[in-house]
Amino acid sequence: MADDNQITDDDWAAAMQEQAATEASQSGDSEADRVAAELAAAAMADSPYQARPASQIFEDFGAGSPGKGSLNDFDMILDIPVQITVELGRTKLTIRNLLQLAHGSVVELDGLAGEPMDVLVNGTLIAQGEVVVVNDKFGIRLTDIISPAERMRKIRH
Repeated sequence: MADDNQITDDDWAAAMQEQAATEASQSGDSEADRVAAELAAAAMADSPYQARPASQIFEDFGAGSPGKGSLNDFDMILDIPVQITVELGRTKLTIRNLLQLAHGSVVELDGLAGEPMDVLVNGTLIAQGEVVVVNDKFGIRLTDIISPAERMRKIRH
């Protein structure tokens, strides 16, 4: 059995309707009418809240000369860091074989000796090259650069 002091949803809704009716009768002009009048006035005036076509707000990227702003747009991306990876080869191991690896273990890769290494930028193949040593550090001399058209073809497939 419900407690007599407990307020139900119906009691709450009735109290809210009564309060709204009291406020409307006291003000003489309802809040909704005032807001509607303000919106109508804003629609007639040149208001920032008035709906306008996107072409009036945003720059048309296809308009103007092709060189317009292109150097500045390109400069914006020059400082974005990318990760370059040189891949010697790959292999698959079972977890059992992986756990058995120790100091001096040799892991066979699928890349052949003398074969060009893959150069990846953010995981995308962009070139191939050969390993060189410069000042006791490894480097890579690029021997073949993948064309942008070929890279796009690989991304789409």
